[in-house]
Amino acid sequence: MGRADSHHGPSAGLLTYVRMHAQPEALAPYALVVDDDGLIRMDVVDILTEAGFRTFEAETGDKAITLLEREQKCIVLLFSDVQMPGSRNGFALARETAGRWPHISIVIASGNLKPGPDDMPKGAHFIGKPFSAETVHAHVKEVLPDGQKPDPLKN
Repeated sequence: MGRADSHHGPSAGLLTYVRMHAQPEALAPYALVVDDDGLIRMDVVDILTEAGFRTFEAETGDKAITLLEREQKCIVLLFSDVQMPGSRNGFALARETAGRWPHISIVIASGNLKPGPDDMPKGAHFIGKPFSAETVHAHVKEVLPDGQKPDPLKN
């Protein structure tokens, strides 16, 4: 399995790099996982790691934007919960991400809310909670362009 290294300093708690063995680390794409529930966030990180991603993590939409402002060039996927503390819920985070960084593909998940007509940006996918690894992999495989897919999702 991969090895997780947490980074400390001003962004402590924001970043977790997961080193992959499936493909060379320099080639594995990054996903940003945003959820205020640490157990769910860890589960999604495990699911995406299994799919070949390295990951960043954030507990809120506000922290996610801060991280995106710094790391947007290497992130290809945003996977976010909807209901979180702070000034942005997952739908607002998805819309802002799509507007500012259109190269980032988006998957939103919620067990309580379903998106309304204008909640999600064009091309974003919605997954209801609870979800399986297979469901996440299928949506990520569909939402990402071929050139951004990690090796395990290329078939």
